[in-house]
Amino acid sequence: MKTRIIGAIIALILAVVGAFFLVTYVRGADARAQEGAELADVYVVAEEIPSGTTGESVGDFVELDTAPKRNIPEGAVTDLSELDGLVADGKVFVGEQLLQAQFIDPAVKASRGDVDVPAGMQEVSFALPVQRMVGGAIRAGSKIGLVVTKYEVGVDIKDATPTFVPESQFSFNGVLVTNAQIGENVSDGDSSDKDETSGDTILLTVALATHDAERLVWAMEGYEQQGDYIQYVGVWATLQNDATDVSGSSPVNESTFR
Repeated sequence: MKTRIIGAIIALILAVVGAFFLVTYVRGADARAQEGAELADVYVVAEEIPSGTTGESVGDFVELDTAPKRNIPEGAVTDLSELDGLVADGKVFVGEQLLQAQFIDPAVKASRGDVDVPAGMQEVSFALPVQRMVGGAIRAGSKIGLVVTKYEVGVDIKDATPTFVPESQFSFNGVLVTNAQIGENVSDGDSSDKDETSGDTILLTVALATHDAERLVWAMEGYEQQGDYIQYVGVWATLQNDATDVSGSSPVNESTFR
């Protein structure tokens, strides 16, 4: 019995010693493999990057690591600023190295009809005549502003009596267009109206936050259903870009127009 116990103890000791030497050897092999290898910084995806994520926000999804230069693929991102102005062309999965080829110009992505809705936003559509839509220059992927004209409490410039006056101002800026379609618009009037005309309209689908969607619907309801209660609401779109300066916006009415 004692012989068996002693044998078991010796076998356990040998197993432990063998495991120690094996681990030491493997670590030594890794170290030897790294000797002389030039290392470089790489970005590895720590959290899945959704399609359409802007290059400026990629830093929230990745972590910096190092790897031998020979193991870093061509086009690996070494500076996150390289992705400024670009968007993810598709999902980038956890564990992948960050590559420039995974990102694309948003205009190119939009030209394929592939515009991603930013997280937390929702899509809503509206149509306006082409002359209110920058002559039809708006495309999927465009950023637009919307100028809304509505009646506000004011004074009559002739006799200073209280009245309602039309007032125009930018109500939306930097709105992402996810789809644009050309359609036909029939003017107000019944089918017997000889003066009835038709013209091109643009149907836009845009991505908006919840309250902004409510504001746009209100403006379009007023534009389409003018009457005694809402005498006039007008909506015009502008085509914007990353350099557009909207800091000079202010309400314009018959008193402030100059």
